[in-house]
Order: sequence, then structure tokens, then C-alpha cells
Amino acid sequence: MIGSGESFDEILTHLWHILPLALLFSLPVAALGGVALYVLRRGSLATTLTVLVLIPVLATLVGVLGISGFMFTPALTTMLLVCLLVALVTVPAAIVLGRAIARRSVWEREARERERAAEASRRELVAWISHDLRSPLAGIQAMAEALADGVVSERDEVADYAQRISGETRRLSAMVGDLFELSRITAGALELTMSAVPLRDVVSDAVAAQAPVAHRKRVRVLANASTWPVVTGSDPELARIVRNLVSNAIRHTPPDGTVAVQIGVDGDEALLAVDDSCGGIPDDEINRVFDVAFRGTQARTPERGGTTSGGGLGLAIAKGLVEAHRGRIGVHNHGPGCRFEVRLPLAMP
Repeated sequence: MIGSGESFDEILTHLWHILPLALLFSLPVAALGGVALYVLRRGSLATTLTVLVLIPVLATLVGVLGISGFMFTPALTTMLLVCLLVALVTVPAAIVLGRAIARRSVWEREARERERAAEASRRELVAWISHDLRSPLAGIQAMAEALADGVVSERDEVADYAQRISGETRRLSAMVGDLFELSRITAGALELTMSAVPLRDVVSDAVAAQAPVAHRKRVRVLANASTWPVVTGSDPELARIVRNLVSNAIRHTPPDGTVAVQIGVDGDEALLAVDDSCGGIPDDEINRVFDVAFRGTQARTPERGGTTSGGGLGLAIAKGLVEAHRGRIGVHNHGPGCRFEVRLPLAMP
């Protein structure tokens, strides 16, 4: 025991005598704790912190017992009681703090992953804009210069050039409209006027709007329903969802193929499924179809007789609008193509 009246040199002498015993008894406990931490390295952070707190407490306890020669004096009993009280306080605190830190770590990791994904989408979107907006602009400029310079003077040729300029202008307008819609969704500025909307009207209008495109491509568009549910949503945005999905299905379906729109009810949700005949989506791409500016491989999107390819925003917009309605959208390969499924909450009676 170290007396209260001993000098500093005498205290150091005691410490040098105690140190070997303290290390002899406490280091094995610390080593076992290190092994335990290694075994639990893939476990929860709360468990790891609990073990990390227990290691010094147990090492101190074993070291004190070893130095005392396991002679339970009043001083040793007091020390053991103090160690027990410290463990009772620190272990629950470690568990609580471990869980809190684990939740924060998971949130931060997910936030970093979302940020990386958003940055990749932004880079892809910039690349898309630089290509797909520049191409029609270059065509319009070339045709306008040809008309201005008199290179094209025949009436039929002038009319053809004017029609092509008008078509490219409409294409540019649609791209700008898609960009504006996507910016509203991603910025959280989309305001929906919710009401009870019959899906019969929405699907009928969307199919009718895409009928001329389907006719030009010789694609059949069929709409079937086991029942026609009423959903809670915004009519214009719901029409945009169906129109984008049907347009995408027509674009990727070869001539003489079929696009099927099926409506039904699954539990407390309305189910809208759009089947195409695209030949299926590769496994390494199926999780990216809703990414901004993603259009798939050339094997899935071949040239189709003058049909203008999409800008890669339609499905991203559809996904954002479905989620704004507190619904879900997904895709999987089905039959000769793939199936896009939209689930929306039913309107309350």
C-alpha cells in the first residue's frame, strides 16, 4: 500500500514494483478484448462499443485483483464495488451511444451514396444536353441557312424543309419541357392538386394520344382492366405518367409488336402495368432505367424507321411523379419484353 506521507521517489518505487504485476494481469484481458473486437468487426457498432467499454473495466478489475494477491481487504472490496458501479453506468451508455452513432453512420453513408449517384446523374444529364440539344439545333441552323441562301428553292423542297424545321422545333420544345418538369420534381417545387381521379379516363386519353405514333410504327396498343379503380392524385400528372410509360413502350417495341396496358386492384392499391415487346432489359441495366438520361444499349434501342429516340427523361419524370403521389414504380422482364408496374393509393370512399 502507498502511504499518504511517502515521498515522490518512494511512490515511484512502488509503481515500478506494481507495474509488472499490473501488466501481467491486465494485458491478457486487453489481448482477449482485441480478439473479441476483431471477431465482432462486422457486427453492429453498439456491440463493438459495448465490448470496447468493457475491456478497460475488466482489465482494471483483473489488474487490481492480481496486485492484491486476491486478498479481499476492505480497500479491495471498495475498489471492486467502484469498478462494478462504473460498469453499470458506462455499459448502458455505450449501448445507447453505439446505436445512435450507428444510425448516424448509416445515414451519412447513405447520404454520401445518394450524393455520388446525384453527381453521376448530373454529369450524365450535362452530357445528354450537350449532345441531344445541339443536334437538332445544328440541323435547324443548316436548313435555315440553306433556305436563306437559296440552295433550296423548289416549292416541295422548301415545304419539306419547313416541315422538318417544325418537327425539330417541337422536339426541342418537348426536351425543354421535360427538363423543366424534372427540375420541378428534383427541387421539390412540384405542387399537386389532389382529387379522386378515375383511371379509366386517364388511360383512355393517354392511349388515344399515343395512337398516331403507334400507327406509324405498326404497333398495337391494347388496354384491359379487371376493374377500373379510382385513385387519389392529380389528373395532369397521372396522365403524364401513363403517357410517358406508353410512349416508352411504343418506342422500344418493334413493328407488328404489341403494347398492353393492364389495370387492376391489388389490396389497397391501384395497379397499372404496361407491357412491351422490347426483348427484355439486360440485368446490368434494369436498375438504371429510371436514371436521368439513361436510354439503354443499342441492342435494346435500335433505329426504327425514322422514329425519334427519346431523351432519356420520360421514365425519370414518371418515377418522380409516382413518388410524388406516394406510389411505387418498378420494372422487370416479362414475356417477350418488360413490364413497368405503377402502384397508386386508392381514393378513400
